[in-house]
Amino acid sequence: MNSAQWLGNSGEDDPDVHFMRKALDEALAAYEKDEVPVGAVVVHKNRIIARSHNLTETLTDVTAHAEMQAITAAASALSSKYLEECTLYVTLEPCPMCAGALRWSQLGRLVYGADDEKSGFMRWGAAMLHPRTELRKGVLKTDCARLMTEFFKGKRFKI
Repeated sequence: MNSAQWLGNSGEDDPDVHFMRKALDEALAAYEKDEVPVGAVVVHKNRIIARSHNLTETLTDVTAHAEMQAITAAASALSSKYLEECTLYVTLEPCPMCAGALRWSQLGRLVYGADDEKSGFMRWGAAMLHPRTELRKGVLKTDCARLMTEFFKGKRFKI
């Protein structure tokens, strides 16, 4: 399944919606691997340079979040530890660990879908990000949240 099958076709004129759909494709790949379905893509000059999804179960690594994988891949693609000209699209609000890594990478822009009221960095505020990082939240929020809900509903009702 891909995001085109999961979602409708509204908002295609908004580049943030377009790239969030690509992040949702990654989240669906995580879902199919029985990983928490979070997906991320990094865009530089309107081109995807990194894509990833959660791999914490696959790698047996609590730090293998989609964002961490994406930061590493993007830095490698650019041969730079700084991502100031990049946008990270992620389906779920990053946790404090990921927000800290995004701060150190000096990410130019962060766009996320669903809020994470329990574990998201916004509990501590946007100041966790680099001061120059632009933030947009709620892009395809309902669809991103629905994927998480479906995943955890399946976990609760497995016999």
